[in-house]
Amino acid sequence: MHATSRDPASGGLPALLRPDGAPVRVLVVDDEPDLVEVLCAVLRREGWEVRGATDGTAAVGAAREFRPDAVLLDVMLPDIDGLEVLRRLRAESPDVCVLFLTARDAVEDRVAGITAGGDDYVTKPFSLEEVLARLRGLLRRAGMARVSAGGDRLAVGDLVMDEDAREVTRGGELVELTPTEFELLRFLMLNPRRVLSKAQILDEVWSYDFGGQAHVVELYISYLRKKIDAGRPPLIHTVRGVGYVLRP
Repeated sequence: MHATSRDPASGGLPALLRPDGAPVRVLVVDDEPDLVEVLCAVLRREGWEVRGATDGTAAVGAAREFRPDAVLLDVMLPDIDGLEVLRRLRAESPDVCVLFLTARDAVEDRVAGITAGGDDYVTKPFSLEEVLARLRGLLRRAGMARVSAGGDRLAVGDLVMDEDAREVTRGGELVELTPTEFELLRFLMLNPRRVLSKAQILDEVWSYDFGGQAHVVELYISYLRKKIDAGRPPLIHTVRGVGYVLRP
């Protein structure tokens, strides 16, 4: 088993809930049954509903039935690999949060998972505390935690973000975003007309860097542009050699 033996604790953090008040649902996928069992036990202690799977085919089937809010997904599985599982999951549930579990330590392998659509990763051997912290962070981004109570809204030009409802509109039209795209746009909207470097964006949105792999930021900026700016006056601008800025 790759996880360390330290016992995680939530540290008194508030429980995360689905928007309807129901427990968060998490699917754990790894080819080591013992590791799946440990992770499931840890997540159940959070009050969450949990399912486990030890291969990609079973994971896709479980996700279709269980409809998880988040997936802990091993990259190397015995039948289909984690990247293919991710592709199939996203086809049916584009908003599901995906945290990759990988034994590969190369930066290129980590970036591959993120660019394929994963939201974050942890490298084996990992601590159970780290997995839980990363997972809670992803779920908070996805609106599973009720952290604000004031109906906060951000607006830049005709772009409006309702943080409580996790909704974004441009010119009154709803824009569908993934949790990571939402968090990236939120950071830009909190800093209108301020040029943000790729390093700043990596640190804020992903909470760590990719060893200079700034093209991850470029990739997600391109995703946002296709959804926010397509067919409209651009709001997201590139400042060559510096970074990006959101301005009307």
